[in-house]
Amino acid sequence: MADGVMGQAAPATAADLSSPSDVHRIVVVGGGAGGLELATRLGDSLGRRGQARVTLVDRARSHLWKPLLHEVAAGSLDVDDHELDYLAQAHWHHFTYRFGEMIGIDRDRKLISLAPTFDEDGRQITPARDEHYDTLVLAIGSTTNDFNTPGVRDHAIPLETTEQARRFNRRLLNACIRAQTQAGPIRPGQLHVAIIGAGATGTELSAELHRATRQLVAYGLDRIDPERDLRITLIEAAPRILPALPERLSEAATKLLEGLGVVVIAGGRVSAVTPEGVQLADGRFLESELVVWSAGVKGAPVLTSLGLEMARMQQLAVLPTLQTTQDPDIFAIGDCAACPGPGPGGFLPPRAQAAHQQATHVRNQIIRRLKGQPLKPFKYRDFGSLVSLGHYSTVGSLMGVLVGKSLMVEGYFARLMYRSLYKMHQRALHGSFKTAMATLARMLSQRTEPRVKLH
Repeated sequence: MADGVMGQAAPATAADLSSPSDVHRIVVVGGGAGGLELATRLGDSLGRRGQARVTLVDRARSHLWKPLLHEVAAGSLDVDDHELDYLAQAHWHHFTYRFGEMIGIDRDRKLISLAPTFDEDGRQITPARDEHYDTLVLAIGSTTNDFNTPGVRDHAIPLETTEQARRFNRRLLNACIRAQTQAGPIRPGQLHVAIIGAGATGTELSAELHRATRQLVAYGLDRIDPERDLRITLIEAAPRILPALPERLSEAATKLLEGLGVVVIAGGRVSAVTPEGVQLADGRFLESELVVWSAGVKGAPVLTSLGLEMARMQQLAVLPTLQTTQDPDIFAIGDCAACPGPGPGGFLPPRAQAAHQQATHVRNQIIRRLKGQPLKPFKYRDFGSLVSLGHYSTVGSLMGVLVGKSLMVEGYFARLMYRSLYKMHQRALHGSFKTAMATLARMLSQRTEPRVKLH
């Protein structure tokens, strides 16, 4: 979920402040990977049996697994085939969905305040209202950290939401069509893409764009020479790309990207983004028509207004049980929580596998609370790291359970393991049978559709 908007607590409506129910009220704010899995599992267990009323709150109406956003941006994934409607999921799995954005919490009265929502014409969809809770789970994710770099907000596109990924894809497609139909020759830098931040998202996007742009040009854009006119530059401030992953993964990814012609700039600090391109601190200027910012994340601004203890990167401080340090009735999971990691003084990285494990843990924690049982500390299991480099390759390391060491994997096996992460998320939402049927349907439809989005 994108960052919230700070403001005064919204007034409660008559419907929201009806007489309290004897049924335990569980509210999950944020329908990302962790939040949606948690609401689904609680609905299937407590909600279905009437032991609790489970409510999911999100400012969007549909869910897309965030690690797929780079494919949406490149145009190699059809969003309609992978988006999940919150209303439908709530109906199928015995929980309630509320459309809205949390702007505050009244911890004494145990309610969250939701801002009014409006359509694109400015007409109100839902009024300001309150939602009661007995147990609250915050899973609102993170927002882009631009480090106050001049020009980022005006001239760079982050990849936090589906709409931002779609926006980038539209600009990419329009840029190619413009170059095809313009009277003059293609200008230097006109079809260049600069990706700032070489973590998993930026690195995966650079490889995916290389393939997608060449497929796009093959659909009749004969005035564009991919090798001459298209350039992708990946910029990382750290000494190497994928700085949070093992060095051997970074080396393997760098070798593959440079073999594709992607320009990799490590140790390049960005000082400004302009309409014409990217200014580096060392004086270099990179002409780029399109700029993607994926250099860092931080907690949503609304978190700072909740009166809860904050930790690094505007995240909520949590106990080993994943409860917030100042309110045992509020849990926090995913990117918005500063969850202690297995190492001394470290924190869990913002990975989908962490959110998946935390969702499972909090579901069990809530059941234990309702039974009056003591809570257990969360134990993170690192299954390794995988980075998909599009159609070309996948590299990663898996934690070897038997040998106790990480195992370097690459190629088809690594690609299969990478896809299994998404299938694990789908199984948590739909079950094994529906996941298998949906996978088969997509395999068949891909044979009759373009390999890239053309509109």
